[in-house]
Amino acid sequence: MKRKKIFILAISTFVIGSLSESCTKLDLKPYSAEKSSSFYQTPAQLAAGVAPAYTALQNLPDGNVYQMNEVTSDEIIVPTRGNDWYDGGNWQSLWLHKFKPDVVVDGSWSDLNGGIGKVNFILNVLSNLPSKPSNYNAVVAELKVLRAYYLFQFMDMFGNVPLVTDYNTDPGKVGQQTQAQVYAFLESELTTNIPLLTTTVDKTTYGKMTQYGGYMILAKLYLNAQVYTGTAHWDKAITALNQVISSNKYSLTPNYFDNFSLTNRSSSTENILVVPFDNVNIGGNNWEMQTLHYQSQATFGLSGQPWNGFCSTADVVNKYAVGDGRKAQFLVGQQYAADKVTPLKDTQTGLSLIFDPALLTTISSSADAFRLAGARNIKYAPQSGTAGSQSEDMVLFRLADAYLMLAEASMHNGDNATALTYVNKVRARAGATAFASADLTWQSLLDERSRELMWEGWRRNDLIRFQVANPTVHYFTGARTPSKTDDGDTHTFIFPIPSPELSSNPNLKQNPGY
Repeated sequence: MKRKKIFILAISTFVIGSLSESCTKLDLKPYSAEKSSSFYQTPAQLAAGVAPAYTALQNLPDGNVYQMNEVTSDEIIVPTRGNDWYDGGNWQSLWLHKFKPDVVVDGSWSDLNGGIGKVNFILNVLSNLPSKPSNYNAVVAELKVLRAYYLFQFMDMFGNVPLVTDYNTDPGKVGQQTQAQVYAFLESELTTNIPLLTTTVDKTTYGKMTQYGGYMILAKLYLNAQVYTGTAHWDKAITALNQVISSNKYSLTPNYFDNFSLTNRSSSTENILVVPFDNVNIGGNNWEMQTLHYQSQATFGLSGQPWNGFCSTADVVNKYAVGDGRKAQFLVGQQYAADKVTPLKDTQTGLSLIFDPALLTTISSSADAFRLAGARNIKYAPQSGTAGSQSEDMVLFRLADAYLMLAEASMHNGDNATALTYVNKVRARAGATAFASADLTWQSLLDERSRELMWEGWRRNDLIRFQVANPTVHYFTGARTPSKTDDGDTHTFIFPIPSPELSSNPNLKQNPGY
C-alpha cells in the first residue's frame, strides 16, 4: 500500500502570486529571482522565506515518523489481510519489533533530516544578510526551536545521530553524537531561545512555534531525561510544564473531539501546536484512508475507497470504561450506509461489515473474516467528498498532554495530590469517573495517557519511558497479542540506522543489536 502526498510550500504561493501579477504589472520586481539580500526584509517576505521549515512538519503527524512511533506500540497494528498490507513484511516487522534498517526506517530518517536541513539553510541565508530585519533575533530563535523539535524526534528514535546545525557542514561526512550529547545540546538550545519567542496565541501565530510550543518540547526532553542520559529531571519537567499551564493561554476544550474536527483551528482552545492541512491546498492527512474498510466509503460519503489497514486490538479498546466519551473514536460492530439504517457488507466476501477487534488473534490471515478484524479509528473524522487529504489540522501538542505529563512528573516527586488533580481534570472532560487516590498507579496513569492521546504519536515514547523508570515491567519490549514475543533486551528502544545512510556515510556506525 502506498500513500500519495501533496506538499505545497508557502513560499511557492508567494512566488506564483508574484509571477501572475507581473503579467500585468511589468515594472514589478520578480521576487522569484530576487537575491536573498534584498528579499528577507518585509514581514511577508520573512514569512515566505521561513515557510519551508514548517512545511517539513507535514511529513510527521501522518507519515513515516508517526507510523514508527505508533505501530511499534500496542496502539496500532497493521495486519496482513491476504496479500494486503504485507509490503515485504515491513508492517509486521514494526509490530513484532523485528526492525529492518530500510524502507519506513529510512523514510523517517530522511523526513527528520529534511526538516533539519531546511532550517539550517534558512538560518544560513539569514545570517549572511547584509541588512538584518528588525525581528531577526526572534525569527532565528523560532527556527532554532523548530529545529529542536526535529532533532528531538531524531534523537529519540535513532539514539546515536549526526548533529548538524550548520548548512555548510556536509552531513555525509559527520559522525554520531550520543543521546546524552544531543540532550545537552537541545537543553541549551531551547533554554536560550524559548524566551525570545512570542507569547501571542491567536490567528497570527497559529501553526507557528510560540514559547508554549517550545516549552512543550523542553518538557518532553526533561520527562525523558532518564532514557537519554540515565538521570531523571522531573523537577525541570514540572517547571517547563508550568510555563504552559500557568500562562492561562489554553484550556481543555469541552468536547474532546473538537480538538480534531474539521473546524479545529477555531473550535479548539487546547491545541498548542498543530500542523495545518487542507483538502485543496495542503494534502497529507490520510487518516480516513489508512484505517477505514473499502466499503466505509458508503458510510462517510468518501470519493474513493479507503485502504483497510490501520486498526487496534481488543486490549486497546477495552481500556475505555462505559461512559468514557473518548471511546467513540473507535468503530466497532455493524457498519451502516450513510442513512445509518442500511447495514453494509464486505462486497468481496459477502460478509456483514462488522468490525471485530477480537478477531486479531494473529498478525496475518487470508480468512475472509480477517478483512474485518480490528477496531477502526475516526478521531480525525472522515471528510465527506474526499479520498484522503482531510482538512483537519493535526495536533502535535495540546494541553491535556501537558496535564498528564505534569501528573507523571509530580508522582515521581511524591506529589500524588497534584497528580490526581490533573489526571481527574482530563477524565472529567471525557465523562469518565474520577480516580480516587488508590486508583492512581503507574499502570493506570499509562493507560490514561493511552486513552487520552490514542493514535497521537506519543505511545512508543511513553512505553519506553515508563519501562526505564520501572525496568521490571516490560511496557515496550514485552510480549503482546497478537504474535509478539518479548524482545529479550532493550536494544529496540532505538531503531537501526538505515542501510542507505550507512552506505552513504562511512562515519556512521550501526546501533547495538542490529
